[in-house]
Amino acid sequence: MTEGRILPNGGTIARSEIPVVDPEEFRDSVAEGVRAGARLAALFAAPAAAGARLYALLAWKERGVLSVLAAEAGERYPALTPACEQAHLFEREIAEQWRVEPVGHPWLKPVRFELPRRPGRDLWPGQSEPPACAVMDFFRVEGEEVHEVAVGPVHAGIIEPGHFRFQCHGETVHHLEIALGYQHRGVERALEGGPSLRTLPYVETLAGDTTVGHAYAYCRALEALARCRVPARAQIWRGIALELERIANHLGDLGALAGDIGFLPTMSYCGRIRGEVLNLTAALCGNRFGRGLLRPGGVGWDADAATVERLQAGLRTAMRDAESAVGLLWETPSVLARFESAGPLSAEAAGRLGLVGPAARASGVDADVRRDFPYGIYRLTHIPVATGRTGDVFARAFVRWQEAQRSAAFIQEQLEALPPGEIQAACGEPAPDRLAAALVEGWRGAICHVVLTDGAGRLERYKVVDPSFLNWFGLAYAMRGQPISDFPLCNKSFNLSYCGFDL
Repeated sequence: MTEGRILPNGGTIARSEIPVVDPEEFRDSVAEGVRAGARLAALFAAPAAAGARLYALLAWKERGVLSVLAAEAGERYPALTPACEQAHLFEREIAEQWRVEPVGHPWLKPVRFELPRRPGRDLWPGQSEPPACAVMDFFRVEGEEVHEVAVGPVHAGIIEPGHFRFQCHGETVHHLEIALGYQHRGVERALEGGPSLRTLPYVETLAGDTTVGHAYAYCRALEALARCRVPARAQIWRGIALELERIANHLGDLGALAGDIGFLPTMSYCGRIRGEVLNLTAALCGNRFGRGLLRPGGVGWDADAATVERLQAGLRTAMRDAESAVGLLWETPSVLARFESAGPLSAEAAGRLGLVGPAARASGVDADVRRDFPYGIYRLTHIPVATGRTGDVFARAFVRWQEAQRSAAFIQEQLEALPPGEIQAACGEPAPDRLAAALVEGWRGAICHVVLTDGAGRLERYKVVDPSFLNWFGLAYAMRGQPISDFPLCNKSFNLSYCGFDL
């Protein structure tokens, strides 16, 4: 087993220092690392003299470090997926983007119907003609009285497009296959060639409800490449903004879960409270989602004493109201009866699939980037990690509530102890021929940004892994053996991003 080159979270290394091994050793090393307790944070390909080079980034929780390993893909390579399930979707993405075949992959099909990144490579591996746009095979369960239910991509509500194909026997779901990619924007490609004036706005719209999380990961990667040290006051504002984003989304989801079961008191109040928390972010930087707040080298906005008092008072009021509204969920037997045992996911399955964030922690996976790979203000302070045991809708809801409470306490502590000082440091140009990797704990889970620079210091390859990319299959797995009527509730308990997947 070749472990790969070690680097810290938010670290950088020369591309020449990354071990390049043969594809078989690459497969075995990644699979062995995952069996030893690492998580596959990213698997992607980048341009190389031979066509495409594979890169694997492993996150080692117990040691708090990352490791990177590479291999030449050639025209085909032995698939990692049979030995490492976490590689399943990554390898489908690589095959689509680079038209190289992971030999032995169990279900090789397009992810987003992207145009190939290698000129003249229009053919899908194993195909004699280019794949038709938006035409794909679906797994089918055969048998007497087995039927298929197709939902989407156009839905009744004003939501993003996604297609769900259920294989059912009666009301019981035996298999759910999720097809996305309907709003693929090519944003990863748009980031390449930067940084430019457009780069940060692109990053802030990778997933609009995770503006701060993705901007934070981008800034940390650029700061590593430029050897930039961020001032302490800016680090605190970044942490506050990230936790406000977490609170707003968790409270909004708790209200939406209440709405899915027709429990109107919590639904109505949480929608309002979410808006009040978003307004606190707007009070800090002028935008409810935090756009323009984070920038390489620090933050773009500071707050005077009056604004700090407004943030403290507004957060106290919001959390007091949330305690009353959300508390009704745990006190109402009809709510608990609907939440409990719906869409359970075991800790073993969550770990094997590589799930992250509240969806994983609700199943008992004790993992959080803020603690395990600390960065920024989280190097100096600790937010207790909330975990569940049952992995069902109730656990996913309750973990969100615990996280919202702990994030609010963290924010109040930081506002009480804001140090004086600058909020911005000069951030120079990225260093050439290097790799940088940054993990951030967004409200859905671990966000990963990996950057490769070319000889001029431009962004040659920019890889983004939104937590939704890792967790969508967890939703499909949680629906196995469940009544199809539980799908809206289970779906909302994960609340994954379509656009965060359709990069």
